[in-house]
Amino acid sequence: MYDYLIVGSGLYGAIFAHEAKAHGKSVLVVDKRPNIAGNVYTENIEGINVHKYGAHIFHTNNKKVWQYITQFAEFNRFTNSPVANYKGELYSLPFNMYTFNKMWGVVTPEEAAAKIEEQRKEITGEPQNLEEQAISLVGRDIYEKLIKGYTEKQWGRDCKELPTFIIKRLPVRLTFDNNYFNALYQGIPVGGYTKMVANLLDGIEVRLNTDYLERKTELDALAEKVVYTGPIDAYFDYKLGTLEYRSVRFENELLDKPNFQGNAAVNYTDRETPWTRIIEHKWFEFGKDENGNDLPKTIISREYSSEWKPGDEPYYPVNDEKNGALYAEYKKLADAEPNVIFGGRLGEYKYYDMDAVIASALEMTEKHFD
Repeated sequence: MYDYLIVGSGLYGAIFAHEAKAHGKSVLVVDKRPNIAGNVYTENIEGINVHKYGAHIFHTNNKKVWQYITQFAEFNRFTNSPVANYKGELYSLPFNMYTFNKMWGVVTPEEAAAKIEEQRKEITGEPQNLEEQAISLVGRDIYEKLIKGYTEKQWGRDCKELPTFIIKRLPVRLTFDNNYFNALYQGIPVGGYTKMVANLLDGIEVRLNTDYLERKTELDALAEKVVYTGPIDAYFDYKLGTLEYRSVRFENELLDKPNFQGNAAVNYTDRETPWTRIIEHKWFEFGKDENGNDLPKTIISREYSSEWKPGDEPYYPVNDEKNGALYAEYKKLADAEPNVIFGGRLGEYKYYDMDAVIASALEMTEKHFD
């Protein structure tokens, strides 16, 4: 008999498992995938750590989280500075003085601020949709070239049909700073995320290719308590209905050249290009292998945003009123399960950055073990 059965070996499950073991508890981790690490899984191909479920760049201002996670991996000093490609024109992201200089030829922060201010005036009154909201924040030029197409591909809807709350704020920097995350701590684990999660799970029994929901009765009988990090609606057999997600499809390509785009992430912001962005994985680790040698090949992933349907990988919860209300009903059912902890992005139907997942898992373990 185990003290805890942990369903899912992503960040939340792995941290809970590690802390439970550290507090003398017996733990079994099961995962339906053939590998550990959930969506942060990285696979080494040709010396390149490929982010199999999309780019994961760690960033946080939370010192406690940073001190905790760096016990399990050394992080490099990767800084996320994406580039936007609009019909062959390249712009710096997030919006900063490099962007404004390229867009309008302005040179000083005052000129840039004046240009944005003049264009924002187009929207009078309360913005009624995402398009109006964006223009009211950054003006039409930036909206048309850098927001509209990308957002419509991401959500599969016209910006005029999307709610304003999706972009409550857009970062505008009147400095020459294209560090995307305003975070004190940032980087990628040296050797990839899978190695980091393996360190978290060191000495813990893990069963892969094991679908918990298919074998629930048999697996539940093995432990006192369950930590469940899968989709909350699936746990209850979708009996109140299905929560919606956006999904992402990846097309990976191994290229026999050392450099495809010169940057880890390039966003394609026009509507006509079918993919939202291209990730070139080697640049997360500066184009070098673990011994510091230059890598002769490169691997790119084109990302396509799509509507989620059962069977697809759920990525982003659709946090609108309808889904929020349905989740609240499932949460009531979850609260009535005394021996089950629901955690993580799918268990809580919440878009979590990695540092927030770690903070949430640590908070839950403190509640249980301290």
